Amino acid sequence: MIKTDIIIIGAGPAGLFAVFEAGLLKLRCHLIDILPNPGGQCSELYPKKPIYDIPGHPEILAGDLVENLLNQCSQFQPGFTLGESAEKINKNSEGLFTVVTDKGTAHQAPVVVIAGGLGGFHPRKPIINNIESYEEKGISYFIKDPNLYKNKNVLIAGGGDSALDWTIELANIASNVTLIHRRNEFRGALDSVEKVQELKNKNKIKLITPAEVVSLMGDDKLKSVEIKIENSENITLNVDCFIPLFGLTPKLGPIHDWGLEIEKKSIKVDNTLNYQTNVPGIFAIGDINTYPGKLKLILCGFHEAAMMCRSAYKIINPDKKLVLKYTTISGVSGFDGSIKKAQPLVRKSID
Repeated sequence: MIKTDIIIIGAGPAGLFAVFEAGLLKLRCHLIDILPNPGGQCSELYPKKPIYDIPGHPEILAGDLVENLLNQCSQFQPGFTLGESAEKINKNSEGLFTVVTDKGTAHQAPVVVIAGGLGGFHPRKPIINNIESYEEKGISYFIKDPNLYKNKNVLIAGGGDSALDWTIELANIASNVTLIHRRNEFRGALDSVEKVQELKNKNKIKLITPAEVVSLMGDDKLKSVEIKIENSENITLNVDCFIPLFGLTPKLGPIHDWGLEIEKKSIKVDNTLNYQTNVPGIFAIGDINTYPGKLKLILCGFHEAAMMCRSAYKIINPDKKLVLKYTTISGVSGFDGSIKKAQPLVRKSID
């Protein structure tokens, strides 16, 4: 049995920052994540993708953000159970929760925080015969390292931000990039749409719309695809890589059966009570929660983590008074007693 102060289900950005905020309050955390490494979608789906709305960082790669968060919280010595899914939860007469994973690992704490992003996520796959036989043999649903596509003929399908952003990114890396979409209109940011059109006008990429892939060819690996173009004859395109970027289908999985109030595949929380669910002692932060005015942004998850920790402290230490201080005054003290001085003018925290 792993015992801690706070069990955090989900090791994405919100979960990692919660470790830091809890550590400032001298609370220990243990994180559970089905993925083999911390970082959530930022590590698993787009580690090389730049993020532009993290305060203090005009631009930062998703993978670098995760590395910074891990460095920030490491002084508080979090525990990790990775590659396992939280399956069951129960609460005993002493008010302690026990969370058991699909591999039987048991964790116990007075507070549970669900920071699972979108929940378990699965790519939306195009309906094409024998597509599974080419997965990891020319077909990928995520781009982890863009350098793997250097000097490759790449076909990207999709009309959202991911398809547009990766088309722009790979235009400078791959030998040839073709973007197809089932409609003439794109759903991504206008700036990205304009950049893609500019690349097309400069003959740096090919853009085919409205169009879709209808069949795949190749023996041991993908060699070519057949593309159906509206009001035109089908064409065959030789490719090394086909990347359908149609988004993800979120699934709450076992969490759906934990007695929590669910609304549109998200966990309802009371933001006036620091993001607690309908079950006292269980909180939800980050993209997995919902409340009036919710914005699914990483920076909002950071705020929710900070506020949640204040309520967690009161549950764990009901007889102690919580005093607001600043890391600029007190520094940041790890569990080993070492002091790491914060830089001037950092955001206020609780010690």
